[in-house]
Amino acid sequence: MSRSSKKIEKIRHSLAHILALAVSSLYPKTKFGIGPPIENGFYYDFDLPKKITPEDLGKIEEKMKELIKKDIPFEKRKLTKKEAKRIFKDQPYKLELINELDEEEVTIYKSGDFIDLCRGPHIKSTKEIPIDGFKLTRIAGAYWKGDEKNKMLTRIYGIAFENKRKLNEYLKKEKEAEKRDHRRLGELLELFSINKEVGAGLVLWHPKGAMLRQIIEDYWIKEHLDNGYEILRTPHIGSLRLWERSGHLNFYRENMYSPIEIDKEKYMLKPMNCPFHIKIYESKIRSYKELPIRWAELGTVYRYEKSGVLHGLTRVRGFTQDDAHIFCTPEQLSEELIRTLRFGLKFLRTFGFKEYEIYLSTRPKKYIGSDKIWKKATNSLKYALDKLKLKYQIDPEGGVFYGPKIDIKIKDSLGRLWQCTTIQIDFNLPERFNITYIDKSGKKKQPIMIHRALLGSIERFIGVLLENCAGDLPLWLAPVQVWIIPIAKRHIKYARQIAQIMKENDLRIEVKDQSETVSKKIREGEIQKIPYMVVVGDKEIERNSVRIRQRKKGDVGMMPLEKFIQKVIKEIERK
Repeated sequence: MSRSSKKIEKIRHSLAHILALAVSSLYPKTKFGIGPPIENGFYYDFDLPKKITPEDLGKIEEKMKELIKKDIPFEKRKLTKKEAKRIFKDQPYKLELINELDEEEVTIYKSGDFIDLCRGPHIKSTKEIPIDGFKLTRIAGAYWKGDEKNKMLTRIYGIAFENKRKLNEYLKKEKEAEKRDHRRLGELLELFSINKEVGAGLVLWHPKGAMLRQIIEDYWIKEHLDNGYEILRTPHIGSLRLWERSGHLNFYRENMYSPIEIDKEKYMLKPMNCPFHIKIYESKIRSYKELPIRWAELGTVYRYEKSGVLHGLTRVRGFTQDDAHIFCTPEQLSEELIRTLRFGLKFLRTFGFKEYEIYLSTRPKKYIGSDKIWKKATNSLKYALDKLKLKYQIDPEGGVFYGPKIDIKIKDSLGRLWQCTTIQIDFNLPERFNITYIDKSGKKKQPIMIHRALLGSIERFIGVLLENCAGDLPLWLAPVQVWIIPIAKRHIKYARQIAQIMKENDLRIEVKDQSETVSKKIREGEIQKIPYMVVVGDKEIERNSVRIRQRKKGDVGMMPLEKFIQKVIKEIERK
């Protein structure tokens, strides 16, 4: 981290304390949770004596600026736990944190009348804070320690930068991000919804959204079949014994749902597809001549997520992984990794993502398998990245419990990074399930297993895709590609005739024959981000033509029907 990055990090952390000082001044008897720096800003959790609203943020912010001008120092002290408990005797959340500490000595910071249990670091005094470089942004509810069983606290968020210019740049970017929010676009474009009665984190796909998914999945299946994969389908639940053997029950339990009992046997919703694919592999004796085996599945999985982190399509409880597993010999490993990387990057480019960052994630603290196996797996991933001359960063301890991995984070049109493609080597699950193949000499050998997902999850990917293009989906992905708008009732017959011809050419069409004005239909089509609207009247019928309105270009003139259809087909083929 650069010196300037460390400085702004300390400023953000210090602003969290000044926020707490301002709140304690305005709302006496407040109980304090935690207040860390976060990306681009800070927050603090409060147990307030009264409810506050977003309208109160201005008052709190003004109080913070008033305090900053006083040049308040941040004073660090070391105390025994006993001394700290005496200071925080009226602060139950701080007492709870003190009791959980292993060390006998704790660190506190004093800023004005506010004392916080904190390791720091902080700036020397508030004079180092750029007074026009921060802003309080929103209020949210947050369970203490993120646990739904605990009390809901009030979290106040703020942002902070080195100066006013950078703050304004960020606010401008955030305003654009609000316009691109996939949740807003999902409602506006009638793609999906999430219903409280159905359940949090569970997506309902409406006709247009389901069509978008189908287009993506059809392309996914075709590309996989063309690239030497076979398609699998597996159940949504599996016996508890399966997850015990795979290791998920020990290493992934907090993300799995409680067992359900069927005929006195316990089953669990699947969080992963891999154990099922292994069971298919071991259904018969395999020869080296069959390897590599490439199996792919659009498999819906279920993972427990706390309600506080659920977010539209990008953080859900049930989602479809574009999953695949490759079983290969040690000699085939490098080539399969290179092949998989190329395949993944091609997918991303097809969907318009040309900028990305690549991370090589190494062994985490909790893992299975020997150090020798982990080293071999990590070196294989490095080799593939180097062979393709791809730049990458090391993510220390970022691997999953069963192996190291490559993560590709795509950069959207606002410069934000999103986790997408992941490629993982697994020497461990083949060993746990004791799967083998017969080599050239007739001996049993253990295959190497590669886990990979190119889009990550269909739900999350669609959310990112919508935000990247602001809902202006390219023609080949648009759920509805053409609206046909008859000018008057007498033109409806012609509109329906040409709609049938377009449908026969596999175009996705809607005839807008409602009794509304043409201009109103065009306005609605623009809101719905329809790629092409064709208007038909007497002249168009007479010349067997259509008048075209193209998204973002407006009226581009009249064109013979056949020529228009060919134009659209070629555009779809080019993706």
